[in-house]
Amino acid sequence: MNANMKNLVKMISVSLFGVMLFSCSAKTEKNKEAVVPVDVYSPTAVADNGFYLSGQVVAGQSATISSRMMGYVNKVYVKIGDRVSAGQMLISISHNDISAKQGQVGAMITAARAAMNNAKKDYERYKTLHSQNSVSDKELENVALQYTSAKSNLKVAQESMKEVNANLAYSNIKAPFSGVVTQRLIDNGSMANPGSPLLVIDHAGNLEIQASVPESYVKYVNVGDNATVKIKSLGTGFTGKVIEISPSAVATGGQYMMKLSVNSQASKQLQAGMYASILFNKSVDSSDSGTISVDSSSVVHKDELTGVYTVDSNNQAVLRWIRLGRKTGEKFEVLSGLTASDRIISKAYGKLYNGAKVTISQK
Repeated sequence: MNANMKNLVKMISVSLFGVMLFSCSAKTEKNKEAVVPVDVYSPTAVADNGFYLSGQVVAGQSATISSRMMGYVNKVYVKIGDRVSAGQMLISISHNDISAKQGQVGAMITAARAAMNNAKKDYERYKTLHSQNSVSDKELENVALQYTSAKSNLKVAQESMKEVNANLAYSNIKAPFSGVVTQRLIDNGSMANPGSPLLVIDHAGNLEIQASVPESYVKYVNVGDNATVKIKSLGTGFTGKVIEISPSAVATGGQYMMKLSVNSQASKQLQAGMYASILFNKSVDSSDSGTISVDSSSVVHKDELTGVYTVDSNNQAVLRWIRLGRKTGEKFEVLSGLTASDRIISKAYGKLYNGAKVTISQK
């Protein structure tokens, strides 16, 4: 190998070594960047003389209007916000097929009635002849059987007409009670399917407050208890009384559904859907019902979910979905999803995501 070739080999070796060194350095730098320094704190467990719940104004009676028949909607007579009376026409659905069936059954009734009248005359005639010993017992029995059969056929036809009329009534949908139309889910010309919701009607003036009671507080709430209800959007408050509380939370994620009554004076200002803050002025035993609170700055929102980032035993960031309650100052009450021993990330010095490696900064 000549001198030029040796120099070329040496230059290539040095270049490759440099590339490898740079690559290792880059990987090391990348690994360093993957660890995110964070500040953490533990949630606060507090208890005071009283506890808050978040609730919502709902209609005391609400009905989802649907149809038992399929057909095109001829006309919707109401719109959202309209007040309706019990029995008022709401929706008309095409019923050409039912009308045709009604005509067929009507013809069946006419034929059955004529056959029954004819059988009745034969029976009366044979009964007279039988009394004169002009016909045998067997002949009279046959005619009586034909008369009974004719009466049964007429009854079947008449019952079929009742069924047709009942189905026809479902093509003209009327309000089950007086109230306000809160949702309109179909338009003229649309296809109505059996069981599909068409309208929602809330009872006018009959409003309630509905709220979820956490497991830790349910033993402090009883039917008949009074609570202070505040409607933030209106800046008003009133006293509500617990009229209903569910005995089970199996299907509601550990939350017991509760309803409070609304007095007639307050009901005039409220609208269904408004949010309410409910205060029960009761002493809570801190030994068995501590409130978990987190800083509002730690809460993250994704779509309709709320959560906080925590640090697990492997020093990884874990996004925990939580249910929030009242806000006091700069803290949120956590109804579910956290324990007092969790480590909450208050600040991250880098991009934070679920599963990210973190290191807790020393202060």
